[in-house]
Amino acid sequence: MGGVILVQRAVVVQPSVHRVYTYLSDFTNAVEWDAGTVRCSMLQGDGGVGTTYANTSKFMGLETELTYEVVELEPDRLIVLRGENRTVTSTDHILVQSVERGTEVLYTAQFEFKGLAKLLQVVLRAPLEKLADNAKVSLASALSRLESPSEGAEPGSV
Repeated sequence: MGGVILVQRAVVVQPSVHRVYTYLSDFTNAVEWDAGTVRCSMLQGDGGVGTTYANTSKFMGLETELTYEVVELEPDRLIVLRGENRTVTSTDHILVQSVERGTEVLYTAQFEFKGLAKLLQVVLRAPLEKLADNAKVSLASALSRLESPSEGAEPGSV
């Protein structure tokens, strides 16, 4: 399929599946966990399917704007967002699952280039891989700072 680049990264962290999913499903938090995101604000919706966000990211030294829409949610498991501007459509799948060592987040981003940007696919692969590497580090760092409530603790207790 011409004009498409797929990148995938996984991290394992200690906070619970529920805590990680809740944090990641609020896409405004992308400024904390996505190394490339400069700004992200909700445009409309309640966070559920159909909610849209304005996302500004820095890529190859330039700021780019995408409008993201939540296209699928499976509670405590899957978040799918689609971002678009005139040169690219980005579809992000965030799978959250329990593994023996904690909570795994498998992040898959598919970039489908449009128009003349398709011609740049070969030179964009390496910067997108680097962006994914940086995002993996920032994602692991942000998620590791989340606190999971202690077993049996009352809400709001320490």
